[in-house]
Amino acid sequence: MGTGECGVGILFSTLAPMSHFIILDCIFIFLPFAVLLTGLFSRKNSVILANSGSATLFLLYAGFSLLGLENGNLNASILTWKINGFGILIRELLLLSFFLASVLSNSYTLRNKPEFLGAMLFVAVGGMLVASAQELISLFIGLELATMPMYFLVAWNRLSSQGSEAALKYVLIGSIATAVLLFGMGYLYGFAGSLSYTDIYNTVHNTTGADFKLLFIAILFIVTGVGFKLSLFPFHTWAPDVYEGAPTPIAAYLSVTSKAVALVFLSELVYGPLEDLSFRFQLIFSALAIATIFIGNLGALKQSRLRRFMAYSSIAQAGYILIGLCGSVRLGESSFVYYLFLYAFSNYLMFFLIGIIGKNRQESFDSLRGLSKENPLLAVLFAISAFSLAGIPPLAGFIGKWMVFASAASVGNYVLVGFAAINSVIALYYYLQIVKAAWVSEENLNLPPLSPIHLWQKTVLGFLGIAVLFCGVAPWLHSYIYSLVQ
Repeated sequence: MGTGECGVGILFSTLAPMSHFIILDCIFIFLPFAVLLTGLFSRKNSVILANSGSATLFLLYAGFSLLGLENGNLNASILTWKINGFGILIRELLLLSFFLASVLSNSYTLRNKPEFLGAMLFVAVGGMLVASAQELISLFIGLELATMPMYFLVAWNRLSSQGSEAALKYVLIGSIATAVLLFGMGYLYGFAGSLSYTDIYNTVHNTTGADFKLLFIAILFIVTGVGFKLSLFPFHTWAPDVYEGAPTPIAAYLSVTSKAVALVFLSELVYGPLEDLSFRFQLIFSALAIATIFIGNLGALKQSRLRRFMAYSSIAQAGYILIGLCGSVRLGESSFVYYLFLYAFSNYLMFFLIGIIGKNRQESFDSLRGLSKENPLLAVLFAISAFSLAGIPPLAGFIGKWMVFASAASVGNYVLVGFAAINSVIALYYYLQIVKAAWVSEENLNLPPLSPIHLWQKTVLGFLGIAVLFCGVAPWLHSYIYSLVQ
């Protein structure tokens, strides 16, 4: 057998176990194009294709993993393409987030629906590229593909001056963040002389302390750039205005998907080519997490509008999720991925409820007054979502916080864990304001009645409510995720 035939044989033997996922990735990449093309002939069919396609892909990714067709130890690459257990989980999260945001958008009059759904799918594809990258250019392109469609999705309602203002702020700050991030990646390339993860890792591993100045500058700019996208303190000021000005489905999608992509971007670097600097990253992330959690909680205390409230809640949650990156590789990645899934269920449940309230009323705490008498089911779901986001047992949020705290504690970072635990008590206070408004405050008779709740809305609310309750009593799900992250 010749050398070429031997190489081809090795390639196919390597790719054979992963062929299922490679095919799914190709379908995932072409799905937004198919949605846009179908929309030229039938908008209704494009919506069906987007929803059914994302749901089917999610089930196939999850099914192949459960059947053992994916081996977490295998790291198959096509050019710069990587497929592993961690990446499969991120793909599932992105598809789940898209599907829930798409379903939520059914309650709103959104023009050019194929373009709307296609843009959201491009965001998910960008996140998948970040999780699959093996070098810096693919990593950067994936992050920008996951960011740029969000700019015009925030301004989708052209008749809303608030939405246009929010989009303008988002574009300006996002552009600055991109420039800072690219500057840092340029320094990283200059330090290593290569874009490949492997080459960067080898250079860092063989570098002495005196040569770390250039690398430190690169790290500083990269963390700053991603901090804007992740809404970490002090780069968080855009979030409240953007959340309030964007359509509710986009605010929900931004709060979950944008966080997931930015965190995956950081984890790809911290647990990849820069793994030897993990201790330094732990110090940086610990300081950012402490400041972000505190500022997010402080900002949420004085909010009266629900979406601005959720913006500050999202800022604090970014700090909690960042704690997961302060641990070892497997425990850190599995903890923050697990937290992201639980956060997605709780967060989308809250935004679905806000969407129902905001149909005929203002999206404010006053609109929740007397809700327990008017619609007890909605009041119960508000309490479930709020307590889960606050981290109250036995709901999903408690298990999620426990796991990210365990990640930081595993490396002896008890100061960070203690501070985060204390701030969870502060968070409980402002989440209780939602429960108080719905269950304790006197009913406001001047409020317009709630709009009728459709069967599909009840179905989704029931699914999300059950998911939050189930995940809170099923910590073995983290063990399964931990087994996939190799």
